Amino acid sequence: MTLLALDLGTSTGFKVGTPSTAISGTMSFAVNSRYEGGGMRFLRFRRWLNEVAEAHGPISQIAFEEVRNHKGVDAAHVYGGLMGTLTAWCEEVGVPYEAIPVGKIKKHWTGKGNANKDQMKAASRARGLDPVDDNEADAQALFDYVTSGAR
Repeated sequence: MTLLALDLGTSTGFKVGTPSTAISGTMSFAVNSRYEGGGMRFLRFRRWLNEVAEAHGPISQIAFEEVRNHKGVDAAHVYGGLMGTLTAWCEEVGVPYEAIPVGKIKKHWTGKGNANKDQMKAASRARGLDPVDDNEADAQALFDYVTSGAR
């Protein structure tokens, strides 16, 4: 089973693979210039999903953080656009997807459902991982949550 775990946002954290062989990182889907249309980030995200699926074989399942509260309107719009792009892509290519509440992921990873960014990164490092930022740490936690059967 090849899982793709995503922390959706302008800087999207990801972890893809199987429990024994997986890679993680962060991809930026920021608008590149003031002349770029607002939809370009979503087209780049869709292209990236195709590249991930091609590079890692067929994706068996996608899990992403279910965010219910954003600090700002822009973050909410970006998240909603990425989630819409992701779920449409999944429907098109026939990949099952699931949204996991943020609190469940944090509790699984740190023991606290309201862990902050530094605590999430520290929990990744305690497991021998080296996340570049909290987005990658969140994706690592989500991947472990799904593959460990913690539900």
